[in-house]
Amino acid sequence: MFVYLLRRVLALIPTLFGITLICFLIINLAPGGPIEQKIQQIRRASMESGGGSESNLGVSEEVIADLKKQYGFDKPMHTRYWIWLKNLSKLDFGMSHSEEEPAIDVIVSKFPVSLQFGIISFILTYLVCIPLGIMKAVKEGSKFDLASSFVLIVMYSIPPLMLAILLITFFAGGSFYDWFPLTDIISDNYDELTFMGKVWDRIHHFILPLLCYMIGSFTILTFLMKNSLLDVLKLDYVRTARAKGLSENTVIYKHAVRNALIPIITGMSGFLAIFFSGSLVVELIFSLDGIGLLGYQSVLDRDYNVIMGLIFLQSVVLLIGRIITDVMYMIVDPRIDFN
Repeated sequence: MFVYLLRRVLALIPTLFGITLICFLIINLAPGGPIEQKIQQIRRASMESGGGSESNLGVSEEVIADLKKQYGFDKPMHTRYWIWLKNLSKLDFGMSHSEEEPAIDVIVSKFPVSLQFGIISFILTYLVCIPLGIMKAVKEGSKFDLASSFVLIVMYSIPPLMLAILLITFFAGGSFYDWFPLTDIISDNYDELTFMGKVWDRIHHFILPLLCYMIGSFTILTFLMKNSLLDVLKLDYVRTARAKGLSENTVIYKHAVRNALIPIITGMSGFLAIFFSGSLVVELIFSLDGIGLLGYQSVLDRDYNVIMGLIFLQSVVLLIGRIITDVMYMIVDPRIDFN
């Protein structure tokens, strides 16, 4: 076990190197970098001050050279990548070109929103979907199974954007009811509330965006749990357990469910990604300043250092999650031995 984990940890290094190298090349070769955007800002400022049309305004070579030196583009690409790698030991991704502060500080500042939604949606999804999938498998073909399948398929077919618009229209002061707030995750008077008042205020703000976060994963996880359990119930050892006279509850919940959880654990490999959970659509509509919106805005602004920071941290989290998943495999099913 230890040798396997050591191999996996050592394999992270070349994997991360390959990911960051490819992304660094793609990002830096893309047109419209921070230098070009800064030049456009200078031209627009000159035009607004009466210097002529934007197309006729020039920027001197000295100014361009200073901008390149300021943003670190006065060095060859391979040199810039090597400097970026050396700074990783300090989690220094450089300065954010758009925010003009350390990129790591910009990323960390967006954690609270995404982390809260990520943790809550992860816990609620597994707490609801696993029991629901088990119940659907036990009652396969019943009215409950058919009705719940219909509801889940309808939920899965609704795009988060459309759901958000419908929820706002019907329940957030649109054309019908004004039951929920439209934006932010807390009220303006949050600091003045009691403890229970703060808890209710957060729940009140979380309900609509949380529904949009979770709606897609509900269907997939529930059907995965159901189908996995149905496959396990057809195996020989389950028939043997029934032939020995064990009760149906013992057969299902003590013997079958444990093995049926193995495919579910595969999906848990991304549980560390809750630190970077973000939905651009949900965050835009509900005005949530999270990781999803940060990634989108960084791409628009060509904020290379923030983009590379997000890519690196998300890659590390997902790769570590894969290793933890392998350990969970062996805990759930002792027959699995990666050695």
